[in-house]
Amino acid sequence: MRAKQFLLAGALGSAVLLSSGCSYLKARDNLNQGVQSFKATQYQRAVDHFKVATELDPNWSTPRLYLAMSYMSMWIPGAESAENNKFAQAALEQFNKVLERDPKDQLALKSIASIYFNQKKFDEAAQWNRKVIAVDPNSKEAYYTLGVIAWTKWYQVDIPERHKMGMKSEEPGPLKDKKRREELKVKWLPELDQGKADMEKALQIDPNYDDAMSFLNLLIRYRADLLDTPQDYKKQSEIADSWVTKSMETKKANAEKKEKAAQNGPAAAKQ
Repeated sequence: MRAKQFLLAGALGSAVLLSSGCSYLKARDNLNQGVQSFKATQYQRAVDHFKVATELDPNWSTPRLYLAMSYMSMWIPGAESAENNKFAQAALEQFNKVLERDPKDQLALKSIASIYFNQKKFDEAAQWNRKVIAVDPNSKEAYYTLGVIAWTKWYQVDIPERHKMGMKSEEPGPLKDKKRREELKVKWLPELDQGKADMEKALQIDPNYDDAMSFLNLLIRYRADLLDTPQDYKKQSEIADSWVTKSMETKKANAEKKEKAAQNGPAAAKQ
C-alpha cells in the first residue's frame, strides 16, 4: 500500500513538473510571438500574446512591460474617446504592476510620467518625474519636463491675467495690477523658481541640450511678469534673449554634428 502511495506521489510530481514546463514554454512562445507582432505594429495581436504570457507566468516582468508598451502604443494622446482612454488606463495599470515587483524599473517610471504629461495631468506628471530622478539622478529629460510643466502651468494663468489687465501678449511687463501681481507671486514664483532650477539642472547634465535652452528662455521671460519693476522685467528679458540666441546656435551646431556623423558612418557617431 505504501509503495503504491509513493508511486502515485511520484506520478503527480512528474505531472506538476511537466505542466510547469509546458507553461514555461508556452509563456516564452507567446512572448516571442508578441514581440514579432509589436515590431510589426500589430499592437492588438501583440496584446493578445502578452496577456497569455503574463497569465502563464505572472511573475515574469518582461511580457508585462511589453503588454504595457503595447497599450501605450495603441493610445493616441489628445484623443478623448472612451476607448482611447481605456488604452492609457490599461497601460498605467500594467506599468504599476511592474513597479509592484520592481519599484526602480526605469521604463515603467518614465512611461507613467510620459502618459500623465501627455494627458496634461501636470501634477501627477511632476510627481512621477521626481520618482524618475530618484532612481536616475542624471535623467535630463525628467528635469526638462519638470521645467516645461512649471512654464506651461504659469502660461495658462499669465496670459488671461494680462488680458484682464488690458495688456497685450507682446507688451512689456510686469503685470500692471500690483495687488493682483503680489497675490500671483506668492503662489507661482516658488514653482517657477523650481522649474527654472530644474531646467538649469538639465543643462548641467547636458550643456548642449538646445530644447532646454529654449524653455529656459520661456521660463525666465514669463516669470518676469511677477517682478516688481519695468527695469527688473527688462533685465530678465535680456537674459531670456541671450538663451534664445544660444539655443539657435547650439541647435545649428548639433544638427551639423549629427549630419557629419551620418556622413562618416557609425564609428564617427560614437565619438
